[in-house]
Amino acid sequence: MAMRVPMSWLREYADPPATTSEIAERLSVATCEVERVVRRGVPDADGNLGLFRVGRVLSAEKHPNADRLQLCVVDVGEREPYQIVCGAWNFGAGATVAVALPGARLPNGLTLERRELRGERSEGMILAEDEVDLGTDHSGIMLLPDGLEVGTPLADVLPIVDEVLEVETTGNRPDLLSVYGLAREVAALYDVPLAPWPGVEPERAGDEPVDVRVEDEEGCPRYVGRLFRDVAVAPSPPWLRARVFAAGMRPISNVVDVTNYVMLALGSPLHAFDFETLRGGRVVVRRAAPGETIRTLDGQLRGLDPDDLLIADADGAIAIAGIMGGEETEVSEATRTVLLEAANFEPVSILHTSERLGLRTEASNRWEKGVDPHLAGHAARLASQLLVELAGARWVGETDARAALPERPRVELRPGRASALLGHEVPAERQHAILRRLGFEVDGETVTVPTWRARDVTREADLVEEVARFELDAIPFTLPARRDAIGRLTREQRLRRTVEDVLVGCGLCEAYTPSLVAQDPSPDALRLSLPLSADQSVLRTTLVPSLLAAAERNREVGNEGVALFEIARVYLPTAGEALPRERWHVAGIVEGGYAEAKGVVDTLLETLKIEARVERGTHDLFHPGKTARLPQGWVGEIHPAHGRGWAGFELDLAELAAAAPERVLYEDVVTFPSVRQDLAFVVDEDVPAAALAEAMREAAGELVREVRVFDEYRGEQIGAGKRSLAFRVAFGSPERTLRDEDVTPLREAIVELLARRFGAVLRA
Repeated sequence: MAMRVPMSWLREYADPPATTSEIAERLSVATCEVERVVRRGVPDADGNLGLFRVGRVLSAEKHPNADRLQLCVVDVGEREPYQIVCGAWNFGAGATVAVALPGARLPNGLTLERRELRGERSEGMILAEDEVDLGTDHSGIMLLPDGLEVGTPLADVLPIVDEVLEVETTGNRPDLLSVYGLAREVAALYDVPLAPWPGVEPERAGDEPVDVRVEDEEGCPRYVGRLFRDVAVAPSPPWLRARVFAAGMRPISNVVDVTNYVMLALGSPLHAFDFETLRGGRVVVRRAAPGETIRTLDGQLRGLDPDDLLIADADGAIAIAGIMGGEETEVSEATRTVLLEAANFEPVSILHTSERLGLRTEASNRWEKGVDPHLAGHAARLASQLLVELAGARWVGETDARAALPERPRVELRPGRASALLGHEVPAERQHAILRRLGFEVDGETVTVPTWRARDVTREADLVEEVARFELDAIPFTLPARRDAIGRLTREQRLRRTVEDVLVGCGLCEAYTPSLVAQDPSPDALRLSLPLSADQSVLRTTLVPSLLAAAERNREVGNEGVALFEIARVYLPTAGEALPRERWHVAGIVEGGYAEAKGVVDTLLETLKIEARVERGTHDLFHPGKTARLPQGWVGEIHPAHGRGWAGFELDLAELAAAAPERVLYEDVVTFPSVRQDLAFVVDEDVPAAALAEAMREAAGELVREVRVFDEYRGEQIGAGKRSLAFRVAFGSPERTLRDEDVTPLREAIVELLARRFGAVLRA
């Protein structure tokens, strides 16, 4: 999952003496992939930041020559105030605002100048949040908190210059889906202090009961419900809107932004309900009833399944747990009482519901990976502090309903074993120091895992991996000490490399496509019980459809002469067994018809010294009448229902290996000329040409060098249900030049065997 992490935010928790690029590189090596660093905000070169300041509006009056403009006088900390023409009306005299002076360069590249607007001098700009890349709002200017000193550089009070890490985390590290979690890694990597958990518990202003009933403790092992009264729902202050926006989310209101901010900061999703809309003033965590529905915040009416975990009130569903809230209990400008939810949900249930509904959110993406149940308390504390400070709320009640939370794993670590596995001596003291920096507790050889790593650190090898992440630069590049540890390619591996070389030589490009597909031609293909997505739910039994899809995409973007191949496993179902039979296949797709694909296969078989034994066949993926079956697989034109203008093949590598000789013996080049004869036989329509060619070789023995079909004829002269196949046959000997009298008995033997076995008649 991707996450955007503003560096100004991360450095509040861990601030190493390193540049953003250096931190990104270190994280990519040791922790997770940093896809890129995005620089956003105001250009900071050549003193530009000094032209963005905190200002105070001394007067704001209607422009004398324009009804929609204000003429403002603004104090920006210099000897004389500035006169600025502004089109916004959401402020007046006394407001504290953000100002850009003449000469300032905005993020969009515009440089401000002194100029006349409707006959009045304008010196700079009073800024909206979108004009300094702090959000998308352009409906009014930013109102800064009163009390800021006039003339203060704007960069000192707002993140108008920032760098954002675009981070891609793995599914086993949900702790990294938060700014604080990533800061913990940075602090450990650079051995710098990590700030304490953010958030200070506000003063309790009451002790009202909060009615929370958890009917499914397996699906919801913990539910913290906090009640807040006298909430003033309003836009968030600029600093909060800026952080939420920089992290990739849309600011909405102070209450909603607080829940999103805490989720981004700590990794534990929250939800806020308008408490007055809860029927019975009650929260119930339960499974959905048959036929139950809910209209979610996106306006969609969604049917629920009995396996779906819900948040309900006394009468019905008010949220799909861990995924999305309901429309009826949404916080609005009229909300005065808020119920804050800080819970913990079982990941598999959330994943199933999210997949079934096709509804993925920032919250569900975190829950399905497994959020630390101990985070709920930290998240509730930070959110409570912000609601009190930013919305004037009074915290008047709380319920913390919890089952037994999981114990922290204890894992034995043998420092000597760790060094042996790393191939590098790491003193026990350093191993312990690394683990402690990551939050592990070490007592001798017993390591207690922190709650946020309890899901993925369960074995000694996991602890060794944690140490290894910090020792990569020190581990030398050496060969294994044991001679027998030096590997060699197996025969199957050598075969795969040969196949790759041949196909590349034929002009095909290698492709890599997923083993999991949305559907498969085989009705018995194995379907995953817990797929990551609907597009990756079936284990494929063939490579051709995936290659065909890739080829079609290339054609759609204008690529010509598309020719692709892939060597990969397929998964064949086995009767009565849960696990499939895995086979290595090679498949290819080329533009053109049967001849193009057959030519590639012929070249491959010839290189592997495998005799081509081809017969007519049928296959659902290939065109009827233009498909051939080999002992190793199939070749033919793609069926028009699947794609036009393509031909392909698919072969089993194990069958190729079985047919290829173990060792290719040297054969002398035959220098004596061949005797070539053309033979045409009339046979029944259903007699395969390959069978006739094989019989010719059998009849003439080693003196046959080549048998090739060069013509096929149907017509009144040979009768209905018959066809004439013409073969070019080459006879030759490595010892001498054959004469006609040598070839005549061979020809007669061929004619006699084909007549006896197939009823073939030699045409004159």
